[in-house]
Amino acid sequence: MSQSRPRRPWPTRWEAFGGWRALHPERDWICDVTALHGEGVDADLARRDFTINAMAVPVAGGELHDPFGGARDLGDGVIRVVGGPGLERSSYADDPLRPMRLARLATELALTPDPDSERLTREAAPLVREAAAERVWAELRRLVCSERVMEGLGLMERLGLTEVVLPELSALHGVEQSHFHHLDVHDHTLEVLRCQLEIERDPERLFGGLAGELDDLLRVQFADELDRWQALRFGALLHDAGKPATRGVLPNGRVTFIGHDSVGAEMAGAFCGRLRASERLRQFLAGLARHHLVLGFLVHERPLDRQAVYRYLERCQPVEVEVTVLSCADRMATRGKNADAAIAAHLELAAELMDEALAWRAAGPPQPPVRGDELASALGIEPGPELGSLLARLREAQFTGEATTAAEALALARRLRQNAAQ
Repeated sequence: MSQSRPRRPWPTRWEAFGGWRALHPERDWICDVTALHGEGVDADLARRDFTINAMAVPVAGGELHDPFGGARDLGDGVIRVVGGPGLERSSYADDPLRPMRLARLATELALTPDPDSERLTREAAPLVREAAAERVWAELRRLVCSERVMEGLGLMERLGLTEVVLPELSALHGVEQSHFHHLDVHDHTLEVLRCQLEIERDPERLFGGLAGELDDLLRVQFADELDRWQALRFGALLHDAGKPATRGVLPNGRVTFIGHDSVGAEMAGAFCGRLRASERLRQFLAGLARHHLVLGFLVHERPLDRQAVYRYLERCQPVEVEVTVLSCADRMATRGKNADAAIAAHLELAAELMDEALAWRAAGPPQPPVRGDELASALGIEPGPELGSLLARLREAQFTGEATTAAEALALARRLRQNAAQ
């Protein structure tokens, strides 16, 4: 038997960039190694993006080399662009992504741009469109996943980055809503995200004893280096994206947004396509936008029978759990006429449906008590739309308890066919 050897950091070389990355397999440790760019350390540091990234320490030990005052800026909580004062002489001239990178670093590290850097960033913001979509998506993803996401989105807005990177959000400014809302669509969307963050941080407040199971489910890595809680943040930002295109006013003056859920689903898909996000995330965000209204329509039908519960879960899958959470944030952020009673009723129903949704997610959708080939043989029908429709009805009957055995399922199928023939 061969002896096991100690595991070593695993080096990776980026041939195109002349760089190497060492990853330690057992510690959260990364080291990137590149050749000097320019003649000497100062020339290399002058090519960095911000002063806080333009510092160096000799490998053999020694004092910090800090030609641009990065340590001072870090201590003052400032993020400052290297170079300037003009855009063409700043570090932004070397990489169009850097304005978005400033917003992300400022958000993650609680830094404030100095006045000159803020001005340069506003000037350079349109250049972000020239950066590779995958790189823009990586920066936006980290900003939205930050603990300070609300501050980060505010900074993006102030610097002119939102209309470039997230135009779906920027387009919501000034879109007024009905008297059931106290905010325009833009501010409502940000309030939905704020409420979503409250739920993420304390799911027990809304879902009681289900919170542990819910949190465990949504903390699992999902897509694009996001867990489901983090993906829900993007769901909150995009759920009403279809409202500007669907706004209407009835003769009585009431504002409507008929079809904004379907239009929003298409726009969520376009968002993912533009930023080269994954197909899995595209389907997830589109599903959230498409179904975020469904639970609210059921509030006035309480108490729900088993058929109504089934149809909610079947319609909303595979986001039946997540859209239930998002609907709560959406309802909590809607504080217009009769808000308190409406919010209480919605959250009560959501807690009831969450119990069902978690069970549905764990076990999967119900299966009919009889196989399709058995049903076709017993009824003498060919595979096709009629058989598919009967199987769908039998799945529902299994869930509701109407038909839970093969004999009951066959009897129900015969009655359904007989009724249809009359």
